[in-house]
Amino acid sequence: MHNLNPEQLDNKQIYKLMTGTITPRPIAWVTSISPEHGIVNAAPFSYFNMISSEPPLVAISVVRRPTGEMKDTARNVTEHGELVVHICDETLVEEMNKTAAMLPPGESEIDLTRLTLTGSEAVSVPGIAEAKVRLECRLESHVPIKADDGRITHDLLIARILRFRLDESIYDEEHGYVLTENLRPVARLAGNEYAELGRLFAIARPTQPGGGV
Repeated sequence: MHNLNPEQLDNKQIYKLMTGTITPRPIAWVTSISPEHGIVNAAPFSYFNMISSEPPLVAISVVRRPTGEMKDTARNVTEHGELVVHICDETLVEEMNKTAAMLPPGESEIDLTRLTLTGSEAVSVPGIAEAKVRLECRLESHVPIKADDGRITHDLLIARILRFRLDESIYDEEHGYVLTENLRPVARLAGNEYAELGRLFAIARPTQPGGGV
């Protein structure tokens, strides 16, 4: 078995190891508003997950540009305080990929796509109408992530979910379940690779005290 010490690797090597082993990763497809230009930015991020259900919080880490500047999404969210997180499904992956383009701050990635925007209820940021899941969020806290030399390399955004907007086809209202097989979410792997849902299976959890996962 290989035994690799991160302190002996460069950042590119560490990135490859982390994105290749910590898989599959959910994708936060985020819309935000530029306070300066008034446009809606859209971008996908795979440093993303839920961190709390009470309160309902999600975390998104946005890498900084090589110059040390914030990316548009991080700047917009920290200045405006609102965002909408979408879950990308198999039918939208091509459009999602288009929004990964690096554009100047005054241009919207939505203009590169066939997507349409729709109003939100709890925030002023519009959502993507075609997405089956829209999480309307307010910024809870911003944590700059620093390298050993003190440079800020990432902006960790912790956001509180104010509304769950769910398409009727993916939500069982009677039981309160999300129908994953209908949502068909897409996950991020390494390089240019993504993963579809694949086979679903269930395993009953242990019932003895202390046996939970």
